[in-house]
Amino acid sequence: MEDSLVKEILSDARARMDKAVEALRTDLASIRSGRASPALVERLLVDYYGTPTPLMQLAAITTPEPRLITIRPFDPSSMAMIEKAILKSDLGVTPSNDGQVIRLVLPPLTEERRRELVRLVHKRVEEARVAVRNIRRDAIADLRDLEKEKMISEDEYHRLVDRVEDMTKDHIQKINEIGERKEAEILEE
Repeated sequence: MEDSLVKEILSDARARMDKAVEALRTDLASIRSGRASPALVERLLVDYYGTPTPLMQLAAITTPEPRLITIRPFDPSSMAMIEKAILKSDLGVTPSNDGQVIRLVLPPLTEERRRELVRLVHKRVEEARVAVRNIRRDAIADLRDLEKEKMISEDEYHRLVDRVEDMTKDHIQKINEIGERKEAEILEE
């Protein structure tokens, strides 16, 4: 009985920490670096006939050149809606279209904009670290409750807390590596 509770606490903590890492990875993919990437616009919400819809559901998105994103809407009547969403976003680019395809030419990042983006990356990385630490706190509190109810021994509690700490260190290391890669990507010309 208590063994399955312990397994559930640990696997829940691991799953939630994995989700925090994956959420950071997805979040950072939408931050512009020196090169074009479909991830910059895929999740951009377009007001498609009154419904906020991710751009990736409305168009084929490609990057034929390092500084160019092309967007080919599945429904040509949505072109104006897509352009409006791009203009409202914080991408800082003006879309141009030929009636079939929307082109986004990404200008080189200025040094000031790079510093802003790096600060944004640091903020998001810190938010992910805090999320993982909160998950650690919850897991340890659950284990402490099991110990108080005499469902696990004090020694077992300490051994399990060490496992949660190791899991936390692993996830925070992954978060730091993701942040460092994104920062290097932003700073490269």
